[in-house]
Amino acid sequence: MKTCLFGGSFDPVHTGHLAIASAAVQAAGLDRILFLPAACSPFKTGRQHYFTDEQRLAMLRAATATLPQAEVSELDLQLPPPSYSWRVVEACQALYPEDELYWLMGTDQWEQLHRWARYDYLCEQLHFIVYHRDTPPQAREGVRATFISGHHPASSSAIRRALQLGHQPPAEWIPEGVFLTV
Repeated sequence: MKTCLFGGSFDPVHTGHLAIASAAVQAAGLDRILFLPAACSPFKTGRQHYFTDEQRLAMLRAATATLPQAEVSELDLQLPPPSYSWRVVEACQALYPEDELYWLMGTDQWEQLHRWARYDYLCEQLHFIVYHRDTPPQAREGVRATFISGHHPASSSAIRRALQLGHQPPAEWIPEGVFLTV
């Protein structure tokens, strides 16, 4: 079985996240895609999420209800901070020992992948699916990767800014069933 890990803040989840997940399912023939809201990224320590963990989980469950391969996992929220990807991979290997593991990420993460803790281990254990908007990123020797392209205007930070200003974000950015309340 092909299981893909899709980690992120999802603060909040938006339609772009769902489009990326759907594209990955199609491109790699994924059987399962685990949406893993991060507790605390090692690259974003000290930053608080706008939405609580419970709100992010509820929004993810509502947003992914129509994506048959999607599952929302609390795994990263239960691991000790900060959120190291290798810990998530180890836990998923224990949960799904027969599965081939993939990791879905954007170009920005791909460009920083060499900085991730236990980079070599992650490259041995995972096949990466890298979403890009324009020019495909450079392949890395010895790293299994599939590059998928697309474009969506949605942005979690833009949604948060709109809410902070008392504005409604564009309705097409908000997945059906997701209500942005704080």
